[in-house]
Amino acid sequence: MVSRAVCIAQEPAADALLSADDFALLVGMTLDQQFPMEHAFRGPQKIADRMGGFDINKIAAADPAEFEELAATPPAIHRYGRSMARRVQELAHFIVENYDGDTSGLWTAGDPDGKEVLKRLKALPGFGDQKARIFLAILGKQKGFTGRGWREAAGAYGEENSRRSVADVTDAESLAQVREFKKQAKAAAKVK
Repeated sequence: MVSRAVCIAQEPAADALLSADDFALLVGMTLDQQFPMEHAFRGPQKIADRMGGFDINKIAAADPAEFEELAATPPAIHRYGRSMARRVQELAHFIVENYDGDTSGLWTAGDPDGKEVLKRLKALPGFGDQKARIFLAILGKQKGFTGRGWREAAGAYGEENSRRSVADVTDAESLAQVREFKKQAKAAAKVK
């Protein structure tokens, strides 16, 4: 699997972490709601800076109250830092218990096709259909996942050369294009 350097956070250290650590990328996706996407994907780096590294097992084992405090301390990992801290820990527990702490198992264990990976993503705490499809598109477009039918399983998010979600952000220009697409989609929804 060939993957490219992720440039979603638009900050070198945060993007390097997202590129190197699959759980960090998954956490960024978890934080990507009601918060600007590049800031959401900077959340894992904030956690790493405060925990002396980014380790799924340390996150899962952290005292919940202390982890909430760490996540909510300004600059917080999200506008709802405490509730998102609980969600991140829940996600860490799930990956540790179901994939032995190996996040990539979601898309590598048993050589799954796109439909199976989508099903696995939907089983994650805090991942609904749309978030799962977007993350599947990130895997296919940016992490080199080539499982049969991934584009179909990702739906519109899997379309080539689209600019509709975080899966399509590869630099500052594409971030602006995705933001414009979302703005237009929101405006069109209001007209209906």
